[in-house]
Amino acid sequence: MRIAIYGSGGVGAYFGGRLAQIGKDVTFIARNENLTALRTQGLKVGSIAGDFSIDKVKVTNNPAEVGIVDYVLCCVKAWQVRAAAKAMKPMVGPDTLVVPLQNGVEAPTQLATILAPENVLGGLCAIVAFQAGPGHIKHSGANPLIRFGHLDNRPDPRVHALSEVFNHCSGVKSSIPEDIQVAMWQKFMLITPWSGLGAVSRAPLGILLEQQETRDLLTRAIEEIYQLGRALEIDLPADSVSKTMATLEDIPPNSTTSMQRDLIRGRPSELDAQNGAVVRLAHEVEVATPVNQFFLYSLRSLELRARGALTFNRRSQHR
Repeated sequence: MRIAIYGSGGVGAYFGGRLAQIGKDVTFIARNENLTALRTQGLKVGSIAGDFSIDKVKVTNNPAEVGIVDYVLCCVKAWQVRAAAKAMKPMVGPDTLVVPLQNGVEAPTQLATILAPENVLGGLCAIVAFQAGPGHIKHSGANPLIRFGHLDNRPDPRVHALSEVFNHCSGVKSSIPEDIQVAMWQKFMLITPWSGLGAVSRAPLGILLEQQETRDLLTRAIEEIYQLGRALEIDLPADSVSKTMATLEDIPPNSTTSMQRDLIRGRPSELDAQNGAVVRLAHEVEVATPVNQFFLYSLRSLELRARGALTFNRRSQHR
């Protein structure tokens, strides 16, 4: 079993590292200082599920050097998926399965427009992890979970085999959902309102839940995504909103999302793949999403500025 990790930040390096820890043939696709550190120093992971390190790491910045693999974990940011799909083509053969682990629900479609649709699974993960430095990952929250499956939910021994391998890893739980589309939308309902409200308020999750006003906004944003999913014929259970809120209650109160952290630090974020996707998809099916619209429009100028598409001219400011 040969596995490639395309994108070796917090998510990719953690899950790829756990696979390498049990001796699986894992190659990381990395770049810049991270590439150099992995080559020269190996991978170091500090984890609430147990620290570990991999001294000898297979790593490259050129997918063509890897050749065809059995599985590719696509772990780049959501806005990088199309470019990653083009770059990973030399690693994708007729029987290769590509597992997208982005926030949002559009990555499988984006991958399938460039790769063969039969190569692309739906997927999601749950983990709070980030790159603490080149070659150094910090897992600071959540019990790591990875779930994936064919978009039409058909059984496949290759999917089962990968899930079983993950379940032999320390610090990872894997499962194959009955309906991967539902599972992806359930995560979408959780992460997107939290990301948007967290970025607008610059507050951790515990504060958002503690204050009644922000708690109400969070609930309303989740309800909007639930109604959107139902309009798009995603078979979300009737209790999805209350279960999402209950899941948020179980997350450590000091937690923040990657989109929130990126926007606060002036970096490009997944705004378009999260609140932007809600507004865009809702427009197509005429579902009202005023709270998610508020998050999107409030944050868009920060996103544009981070991408160099917007600058502030002090002379134009009102006095």
